Amino acid sequence: MRLGRSALNILLQTNAAELRFRRRIKKPGFNNYRRMLCTNDKTLLLSAPSKRVLRFIPTFNHLKYDPNSKNLVVTWDIFLQNWRMINCDDVDLISVIKTSPDPSDFWKYFYDSLANMSAVHKARFMNT
Repeated sequence: MRLGRSALNILLQTNAAELRFRRRIKKPGFNNYRRMLCTNDKTLLLSAPSKRVLRFIPTFNHLKYDPNSKNLVVTWDIFLQNWRMINCDDVDLISVIKTSPDPSDFWKYFYDSLANMSAVHKARFMNT
């Protein structure tokens, strides 16, 4: 399902989302599309398990540009464990994992499906 920037921002406030989007800057040897599992749910991200397992770090830096003007969404990338930008010119929603008000569905999915993924499997996931 296609999403726009506003809809994606709202979705990420209370969910984790698996997305597929076109890279803004092409990388040799990589697919033109990237997949990401991400969230902006502050309740989940500021929890003790997220700080430990997802290595969440709140940001205090201000960007030198307005991401909205470039049709970008800033989000926490669960695999790369860092803040990333999503190009909303061409973004598809693949799946949604509810994170609020109870993050138990997310943690069940995380431990059942993601926690034991190797670096190769994570890289393959992101590049498809």
